[in-house]
Order: sequence, then C-alpha cells, then structure tokens
Amino acid sequence: MSIATAVLIGLAMGAVFGFALEKSRVFEPGMIVGQMQLGNFIMLKVFLTAVATGAVAIAALHGFGIVKLHPKATFYLADVVGGLLLGGGIALAGACPGTVLAQVGTGYRDAIFTLLGGVAGAVAFSYAQPALQPVLLAGGPGKLTFAELAGLPYWAVALALAAALIAGLYALELWRPWRRDLGQDVDGDTGTSAQGHDAGIERSRMAG
Repeated sequence: MSIATAVLIGLAMGAVFGFALEKSRVFEPGMIVGQMQLGNFIMLKVFLTAVATGAVAIAALHGFGIVKLHPKATFYLADVVGGLLLGGGIALAGACPGTVLAQVGTGYRDAIFTLLGGVAGAVAFSYAQPALQPVLLAGGPGKLTFAELAGLPYWAVALALAAALIAGLYALELWRPWRRDLGQDVDGDTGTSAQGHDAGIERSRMAG
C-alpha cells in the first residue's frame, strides 16, 4: 500500500468517525464531563462501539494479509502515569485530543485554549523525554498482545473481543438507554425540550 493510498484511507475513516462523533454529541464538554462523573454513558458506548468495529475491521484486514500488526511496547509506569494525566486533563478541560478538534470546528471558543495547551504539552514532553525515558520507559514486558498470551490467531481474539464488547454494550443500553442520557427530543423534534437543549448549547458556546 502506497503512502498516498494510506493517507486517503485515513482521511476517509477520520471523516466517518468525525461525522459519527458530531452526531452522537460526544464532543460536547458537558457530555465528556458527565461521562467522567458517571452521570451518562454515551461517550463510553460510542468509544466501545468504535473499538469493536475496529477490532472486526483489523481482524479481516490482517486475516487476509492486507495489513501487518505493529503493537507498541508495554511500559507499566508510563501507561499508568500517562493514563492518569490524560484522564485528569479530560475531566478538567471537558475535552480529549480527538473531541477538542470537533469542539473547535463547531464553535466552542474555549476549546482553542485546550488545543493550544495540548500542543504545548506535546512539545514540552519532547524536550523532557530524554530525562523521563529511563524512568517511565522501563520495567515492562515489551511488545505483548492477548493473542500471544492465549496462543491463538489474532483474528480469533479480535472477533472474540468484539463479541464481548457488543454483549456489554447491549447490557449497558438496557441499563442506561441512550434517550435517558440525551433526552427524549434529540431526534429532531422541535418541541420545548429540544428548543431548551439547543438553547443550552448556544449558551455554552457564548460562555466559552
């Protein structure tokens, strides 16, 4: 696969994911903070759906020999510290590295500062990496996958993971229906509740 083809495929997949992200309203700061506070589960459902879809797609592509797997090495301290920093930042900013771009595109002015902060953090880490590498990038098992641990083909493990996620999503939807978290009038109804929802979004943008 040429670089140009890979870039075009990446752009197409990004456009589809961005469209789904916007339609699900997961990019909204209130939705993200609500998920971090366990107040709603829309964000978790969308991201787990993306993981399940990606697992099936990669299983097919890898099974037919179209792509090769290049797993990253596992480093326990780096994963734990990085996960805590990222989670704390998401809870405080109401955005993650992916949703902040959607927020900027839809007019949340405060998201510009979140984006600039993320870029500044990435630059700062690039300068600090030589000093942090001996501490954070040590003590891990290296490249490790569930397929290797189970002694099974990757496609089998990926499909099993996707099936488990789908079952979990079904159970989660039964427990917390998406309409309960988004409201009854998010399907285009122009009633009072929908108008109030839109007004709330507009006030959030103006406040930003």
